[in-house]
Amino acid sequence: MNAHADPAGESSSSDFVQSLARGLAVIRAFDAEHPELSLSEVSRRAGIPAAAARRFLRTLETLGYVRSDARAFALTPRVLELGFSYLSALSLPETMQPHLERLSRETGESVSAAVLSGDEIVYVARVPTRRIMTVGITIGTRFPAYATSMGRVLLAPLPEAQRDEVLARAPMEALTDRTTTDAGRLRAELQRVREQGWAIVDGELEPGLRSAAAPVRRRDGTVAAAVNVSTSASRDTLAHLRDAHLPRLLETAAAITEDLRHV
Repeated sequence: MNAHADPAGESSSSDFVQSLARGLAVIRAFDAEHPELSLSEVSRRAGIPAAAARRFLRTLETLGYVRSDARAFALTPRVLELGFSYLSALSLPETMQPHLERLSRETGESVSAAVLSGDEIVYVARVPTRRIMTVGITIGTRFPAYATSMGRVLLAPLPEAQRDEVLARAPMEALTDRTTTDAGRLRAELQRVREQGWAIVDGELEPGLRSAAAPVRRRDGTVAAAVNVSTSASRDTLAHLRDAHLPRLLETAAAITEDLRHV
């Protein structure tokens, strides 16, 4: 799922550096489903002219962030440096991983953690057991927050004005026939999530995908991340997800929260 905007249209501020925005758009053109791209594909996915895409790719290649052959371009492991400082300072993946592994063993399901980035969630930790989505999920994978259990857990505690601003930016597409796209219904659901402290989403991101999510909190009580358990409609009922998996998920979120108080 690609959500790249035209960098040229992102801001009219005098402080906005268009060339930097375009360079980042070129990097973000690559993902788990598109590890190698031709020049024309990079141009299309980044929303910039081919000539500009070529200059950015060659610059990134010179700096060691991109490699190329005669036909295609691909990122190198050096791009991990760009996010390493953030993840190290966050301490979240390292703190959460043992808890996620335990939860996955207890439930027999895939378990993940994500943070909010604009109107999307970004995966920062994951313990997969089986592939239950048509797209591969890896660290750094992004999905629209409004259609995911983790996204709703992350959106729910935001101040109302900030939450409305995020929802106004979101495309609110009907990703399945179950996706909530009405802003009023979504606000009401986020209020429920805020009050109950967890979210369950059934088939709104992808048909047959069910997940429950809960918040992980910082020392000051603000939400730092969300953790979830994902399963499929063919294997688990909503009642089992709520009655069996959700209590373990809430215990895990509380244990991670407790650990973060000492980080």
